[in-house]
Amino acid sequence: MKRLMIRSLLLSAALSASAASAAELSVSVQVPALKVAEYHKPYVAIWVEKSDQSVAANLAIWYQTRDGKEPGTKWLPELRQWWRRSGRDLSLPVDGVSGATRSAGVQTLRFDDRKGVLAKLPPGDYTLVVEAVREVGGRELLKIPFTWPAKMPVQTAVQGEHELGTITLDLKP
Repeated sequence: MKRLMIRSLLLSAALSASAASAAELSVSVQVPALKVAEYHKPYVAIWVEKSDQSVAANLAIWYQTRDGKEPGTKWLPELRQWWRRSGRDLSLPVDGVSGATRSAGVQTLRFDDRKGVLAKLPPGDYTLVVEAVREVGGRELLKIPFTWPAKMPVQTAVQGEHELGTITLDLKP
C-alpha cells in the first residue's frame, strides 16, 4: 500500500512538472470600437509565418459564419495576405481555427506546445501576423517577430492605426 502511494505521488509530481514545462503562446487582439455610420465587425486572420513568409500555422480565422443569404466565406479573399498564403488552399471551416467575427474589445487566444498547431512547430524564428479587413472600412496588417520556443518570458506589442488596436504576443518557456 505504501509503495502504491509513493508511486502515485511520483506520477502526480511528474505530470505536474511536465504540465508546468509546456511552452505557451498567447495573443491578445484588440478590436477597436469605431464610430462610423455603417459598422461591420472585421474579418480577422491570425497566423504564424516562417522566415520565407510561408504559413507555419493558422491560429484563428474570424469571419461571418452565417448570414442567411450567402456563406461568409465569400469575403475571405479580402484578407489578401492570408488568402494568398494559406486561405485559398483550406477547406473551411477549419476545426479549432475558424470562428465567428468578434465584437469590439480585447480577444485573447492561448496555445501551448503540447497540442494543436504549436505541437508541430519546430524551434526557430517566426512572425506572428494579424490581418483585419472590414466591409465599408479599411484593411490592416500587423507583424510581430518572435523565436519559438521562448527561452524566457517575452511580451511584445504593436499598435494598429484603424482596423486593429493593440496586438500583444506573450511567450512563456
